[in-house]
Amino acid sequence: MKSIWQRLIFYFAWVVWLTGIPSTQLTAAAEPRATTAKPTDGEIRAPADAIRPLHSKMEKPGESDWLAKHKEAGQTFAQYRQRHKQRICDQYQTLYIQPLGLFTAAQKKLLTETTEFMGLFYDMPVKTLADVPLDKIPEKARRARKDGSAPQILTHYLLDDVLKSRRPKDAVAVLGLTASDLWPGEGWNFVFGMASLTDRVGVWSIHRLGDPDENDDTYKLCLQRTLKVAVHETGHMLGIQHCTAWQCGMNGSNHLAESDRQPLEFCPECQSKLWWTCGVAPLPRYRELLEFAESRGMDEEAVYWRNAIERLNPPKAK
Repeated sequence: MKSIWQRLIFYFAWVVWLTGIPSTQLTAAAEPRATTAKPTDGEIRAPADAIRPLHSKMEKPGESDWLAKHKEAGQTFAQYRQRHKQRICDQYQTLYIQPLGLFTAAQKKLLTETTEFMGLFYDMPVKTLADVPLDKIPEKARRARKDGSAPQILTHYLLDDVLKSRRPKDAVAVLGLTASDLWPGEGWNFVFGMASLTDRVGVWSIHRLGDPDENDDTYKLCLQRTLKVAVHETGHMLGIQHCTAWQCGMNGSNHLAESDRQPLEFCPECQSKLWWTCGVAPLPRYRELLEFAESRGMDEEAVYWRNAIERLNPPKAK
């Protein structure tokens, strides 16, 4: 059984990590968003347990949903830790966004807002690389659609031949964004995005996410969809597999209606992976995400992050 001093030391360390306050600067005014201290699994489990009631278990998939077509075992936080011995934040520092091809004015705005959100979600610097044109994609990496719609680009070509060679040495990951439609090879119709679990490169497309140039409502919908695909594919590049236990931003998706039903934020298990590997302090992260959501009218997400803040930092009784 732990002594009272052991319990106090554990509690102090947990508060320091949870709030993001370095132990040498534990003052009311000092509250940076992240800490470089490595939290123990127990310290991560406490906030994960606190937010668990805010999340729902995975429901039985519909006949066209991802899990009806793809049998996956899922991945717990313990399994993630068993496989990943070293944190990503101890090896790399920056997330890079790589624009691929042409964008309209509204699509460029999507790119800018997505870049800002990614920095808050993963609590790390995000830089945008110089645009890469797609007018010289070889024929072997293009596919014409029989229905006459826009031609598709092969994801493996973008990952292996375009993004890997442009990955900076300090890159946590390089995430390509394109307005072109994507497909991963024979037997597939299309994909929203695709990422490598080992090469730290990924790509996602806004082609099927709606027309952000149409009006404010369609722009807002496109933004929410774009953020979902971006954080999902980046999660894969951090070694996070599809979630099968909870309704989660890391759920697989077979079609747009399924993706729209899924939350933007990760479940307690997948957030635990993010907190650990990125060195993220949960409470400051929630506060900044809440500010982003409120400023963009993302009401559902704002409610979640407000409730999560209350669970980790409940108001004191008067």
